[in-house]
Amino acid sequence: MGLLSILRRLKQTPEQEVRLLLLGLDNAGKTTLLKQLAAEDISHITPTQGFNIKSVQSSGFKLNVWDIGGQRKIRPYWRNYFENTDVLIYVIDSSDRKRFEETSLELAELLEEEKLAAVPLLIFANKQDLMTATPASELAESLNLHTIRDRMWQVQACSGVTAEGVQHICHRPH
Repeated sequence: MGLLSILRRLKQTPEQEVRLLLLGLDNAGKTTLLKQLAAEDISHITPTQGFNIKSVQSSGFKLNVWDIGGQRKIRPYWRNYFENTDVLIYVIDSSDRKRFEETSLELAELLEEEKLAAVPLLIFANKQDLMTATPASELAESLNLHTIRDRMWQVQACSGVTAEGVQHICHRPH
C-alpha cells in the first residue's frame, strides 16, 4: 500500500510527472522525509523558511515534491502551492501530543480547500522511532479520518530518521 498504490491508481501510464505537496506543522519532519525520499544525507537539517523542491524517480514515476515550511507565519502561504497537486502528503509528529489539536485543525482546513478537492491524502505518522510516539491507528482515530469520504486517504507509520515506512515508497539504492 502507500504512495505507490495511490500513484498507480492516479496515473495509468508511468513515466508521468506527479506533483506531491508535503505539508504539516513545523518540526513534524517534512524535510527529513523529503531527504529520505531523495536518498540524501539527513544529518544537517534546519527549519524550512520557505520551501524545498526535489524531483525523485520512483517506480517509473517522476515525483516533484514540494516541501513547504510549517511555521505558523508561513501556513497562510500554503494555498499558493495547491494548484495541480496530485497527492497531498501531510506529516504529523506522532510524539508531540500537545500539538495534535493544532495539526488536526490545519488538516481539516486543508481538506476544505477547493483546489485540493478529491486530491488523495497520505498522512505520515512520523517519528514512530520515539518511545512517546502515538501509534498511527490511534492518530487516525483522534484526527477523525474515518469521516473523510471525498478522497482516497491513508495513514502511514514512519520514521524520517530511520527511513522505516518511507523506504518502500521509493526504490532506494543500497
